Amino acid sequence: MFALFKPVTAADPQIQGHPETTLRILATSDVHGHLLPYDYFNGEADAGQGLARLATLVRQARAAMGEDNCLLLDNGDFLQGTALTDLTARPGHGWRGRHPVIRAMNQMRYDAATLGNHEFNFGIDWLETTLTQARFPVICANAVRAPGATPRDDIPFLPPFIILHRTLQDRDGIPRDCCIGVIGVTPPQAATWDHRHLDGRLVLRDMVETARAWLPAIRSAGADVVIALAHTGIDVGPDHPMMENAARALARLPGLDALIAGHSHRRFPDPVHVQTQGADITNGTLHGTPCVKPGFAASHLGVIDLHLAHTRDGWRVTGHRTALHAASTVATCPHLGRSLARAHAHTLWLIRRPLGECRAPLHSYLALARDDPGLALVNAAQRAALVTALRGSAHAGLPVLSASAPFKTGGRGGPGYYTDIPAGPLRLRHLADLYGFPNTLCGLCVTGAMLRDWLERAAICFSRIAPGVADQPLLNANVPGHVFDVIDGLGYTIDLAAPARYDLSGALAAPGARRIRDLTHRGRPVHDTDRFVIATNSYRAWGGGPFEALAGHALVHSSERPIRDILADHVAATGVVAPAPRKTWRFAAMPPGTSVLFATGPGLRAYPADIAALGAEEAGVDDRGFLSLRLPLDGTHALANPRAPAYIRDREVGAGRHLANPVRSGRKQP
Repeated sequence: MFALFKPVTAADPQIQGHPETTLRILATSDVHGHLLPYDYFNGEADAGQGLARLATLVRQARAAMGEDNCLLLDNGDFLQGTALTDLTARPGHGWRGRHPVIRAMNQMRYDAATLGNHEFNFGIDWLETTLTQARFPVICANAVRAPGATPRDDIPFLPPFIILHRTLQDRDGIPRDCCIGVIGVTPPQAATWDHRHLDGRLVLRDMVETARAWLPAIRSAGADVVIALAHTGIDVGPDHPMMENAARALARLPGLDALIAGHSHRRFPDPVHVQTQGADITNGTLHGTPCVKPGFAASHLGVIDLHLAHTRDGWRVTGHRTALHAASTVATCPHLGRSLARAHAHTLWLIRRPLGECRAPLHSYLALARDDPGLALVNAAQRAALVTALRGSAHAGLPVLSASAPFKTGGRGGPGYYTDIPAGPLRLRHLADLYGFPNTLCGLCVTGAMLRDWLERAAICFSRIAPGVADQPLLNANVPGHVFDVIDGLGYTIDLAAPARYDLSGALAAPGARRIRDLTHRGRPVHDTDRFVIATNSYRAWGGGPFEALAGHALVHSSERPIRDILADHVAATGVVAPAPRKTWRFAAMPPGTSVLFATGPGLRAYPADIAALGAEEAGVDDRGFLSLRLPLDGTHALANPRAPAYIRDREVGAGRHLANPVRSGRKQP
């Protein structure tokens, strides 16, 4: 598997006869705490991924090449993402050991890593303390304590780059010194996504600007080879300042020999990029620079073999070979598994504790097609917490709404990437599945006009549907499902015949377009000047996704407690949860013959009553493994709203009722 391959590019005749060798770069990215092949959400083995499997591949790759000629690098988003990291490794849950991810990376002997945006999720102080446990350097050039006139004048948070000194064995077995420069960059959008942690403490510069400034300095510091750890994806659009996905722009910078990309959870080389400008999936390059993106959750190990020749001017790259190796092809490293056994057992103890009981299943298979019970439970918990927090404040008399989006809706995560919680005991692992991010609760004072705009941005996840045409795709494949905020306490219709008003970046795409119709609160039309308080998460409040950063001028409450903890408290106080989402949103009715195809997980087949309630029918399974449902939008269907302008009446909105029914434990929801 890891034999020494010939380079895909021909050697320069001018260097023939010089000593040659190969530097093997082994790369991981977006591990997100997936260490063992175990899914803490559904309580089952997950054979296809996990750092413990990649450890086996790393050992094989080193054995084939030789230890001295290999580097092992991580591209960020390693400290967050599973119950093992978000519960066990966080203060307050009883764990006293080293961070499990750092322990695993130390044991695998990583040579360097950079920060992903999710490394900031738990705060700067926590991050700095955690990184002291690492026996490998962690670098990041564009996250700085204070910016200077140029990136090289900044006051750094971490070292912007590192020079790794290696003694490489050439083809004749002669050891030769080589200096390898490694620079790290992370998306500047993290300053928005984790504003509450970074504001006043860190500034994030443009990745391309930063790398352009530092690359000559890395060469001047003696680097023979320069590698970029760039926690960023591949954007097919034109370059622009402060890009989130800037891999193509970075690949064009002079002085860069290899690029490790990530962030978007996709892979490269991969056929999905066959039409991407500058991408050569056969040779594994972006604009001529060798590049790998190793996927998500330790699903793949990225490998770049750089073929080098030693001249009087030092080492020169004469060719390369790139590859991705799947974790599913090898067994778990037993040594790493044993070293993580205590942390794994502690996590299982935490997540298996029952907090309450649910009278009906909670699944996200239809969260983008109907009012969703799981989303309703999250919104109920958020709303109850904000009502309590606002008691006695100047905003206590305003109507309280709640906004949340489904997190697991297939997409890039695949046909198994859905929440599926059976009726019965509700355990912490179920709630971690339902709410998988460490966001905290925010309360915003908003107007009716702001609510309309909020919902217009949420509705971009749907394709534009032509009236009278059958079997059109319902979902916009370029927009993740977690954009679809549902605002509980309102009623509204989504008109799919209209184009999306905004694009995924939040830019106004169709100024005259409006998808949100018939917006009501307790059966009454919402006016632009009406005032509300809305519970939402910190990511959204500060402008995460295509949404405006309203917290800067509308924030009335901010909590340090993760919403997942608030949800757990809500379930424990409720006792028995009987989810009954209020009728919040519907699609506008279209002419006869209009239908859409909705891609969802095949696990939905376990809930035939839910399919029947939509009046839907199966339309097969696509080549990615998603179940396709045919949904008519002709006004005779449960999804479509045949009435206008006000289809939701006061009795339907359920004024004064909560999203989860009062329980039989003797206590009502707050």
